[in-house]
Amino acid sequence: MPETEEPATPWEYTLTIPHDLRAVTVSRRTLRLILTMHGLIGLVDTAELLATELGSNAVRHTKGPAILRASWKPGTLRIGAWDTDPEPPEPARELAKHLDLEDGRGLGLVKACADQWGWQPLSKNGSKGKYVWCELTTAA
Repeated sequence: MPETEEPATPWEYTLTIPHDLRAVTVSRRTLRLILTMHGLIGLVDTAELLATELGSNAVRHTKGPAILRASWKPGTLRIGAWDTDPEPPEPARELAKHLDLEDGRGLGLVKACADQWGWQPLSKNGSKGKYVWCELTTAA
């Protein structure tokens, strides 16, 4: 049975996502399991939504694999996705104005649901790309 208290020890998980949208579902379910096993059940639903948006953007808008990373420092969960496109992500759209759209709302959801989010250019093993991240904080 998972603990009910927040973990006091920092941790980090990294998952390589092949260029296949089905892999986003696998990464989302893996994140759910990780958070549940670390006693962060209260963050699971929002974290899954954020990871899905970041992961699917990384797969849809690039030609290579992606990496999903989840890390915990007491009080803060950070979720990020690295992809092979070094260009900045499209600006986050205001959700209230774009509720009828089927695409293009992902970073708007991230902006609305995360406590912080951002991006940075990043190289990984000689490949250039970007890292888009968001954070969820817990009440102190």
